[in-house]
Amino acid sequence: MSVLDTAAPGPSAGGAVAAATAPARALSRRLPPASVLVSLAVLAVVLLWSLVPGLVTGHDPAVGVPDDKFTAPGAEYWLGTDHLGRDLLTRIVHGSASSMTSALIAVAIGVLSGGLLGLLGGYLGGWVDAVIGRLVEVLLAIPSFLLAVVVVTALGYDTRNAAIATGVSAVAVFARLMRSEVLRVRTSVFIEAARLSGASAGYVLARHVLPNAVRPVLSLAVLQFGIAILVIAGLAFLGYGDPPPASDWGLLVSDGREHLLHAPWLVIAPGLVIAVVVLSVSRLSSWLDQGRNR
Repeated sequence: MSVLDTAAPGPSAGGAVAAATAPARALSRRLPPASVLVSLAVLAVVLLWSLVPGLVTGHDPAVGVPDDKFTAPGAEYWLGTDHLGRDLLTRIVHGSASSMTSALIAVAIGVLSGGLLGLLGGYLGGWVDAVIGRLVEVLLAIPSFLLAVVVVTALGYDTRNAAIATGVSAVAVFARLMRSEVLRVRTSVFIEAARLSGASAGYVLARHVLPNAVRPVLSLAVLQFGIAILVIAGLAFLGYGDPPPASDWGLLVSDGREHLLHAPWLVIAPGLVIAVVVLSVSRLSSWLDQGRNR
């Protein structure tokens, strides 16, 4: 046997190893990064809090034990207690339902209203686009948080009104993005083909334009969900949400600041929850946007 004959199996063995590891590499490319998985886990935990808070804690968020007031975090009270002896973890868990639901309402208002305005303005053009464009410019000229404060002041101090106000402040952002996507899509060949085939404007919008323009809007909606949590928490912090004994996250921070020096956990715990949830939503939105651009 020659030297060439004995060396021949080498490349075949290397190729077999490469072929065996190829599926594993392909699977690793399809799996989300670890940071995205952690973000999804955080959001899953908060969703569990919102849906079934009784699985996490058995305490009443509005009733405390006066003898246990200002108890530091420990084995009995994991996140400590407030000035009325109420378990802070229980109040955070029960407040997640209000905070998350309000953010969902705000995003839904922004997506539906802003998306519809952008869709009509971008596709119809002309005076319709001009009127919608001026409205969007006016909304963009007003800081979103200030606009939310004005709207919630007009509607009344309530968490649901705070959600509506936050949604109104986000309409312009979604309208501008949807309009830009519709302008990009409506010049495509398949849109022209649908028009020449005699399809109505409504059918072209619903069947061809909207499905091809909505994906960036959905990515923005995920990011806006985190922003809505911050805005609603800020409104609750300033007293524009539900009054005590509600346990909205922003209200918990507001109540805890009066005792910051001797009970800092009353501010740190809800503040960290807000920060972690918003960062998780932001990371998820970034990952979705990267997937769209690939």
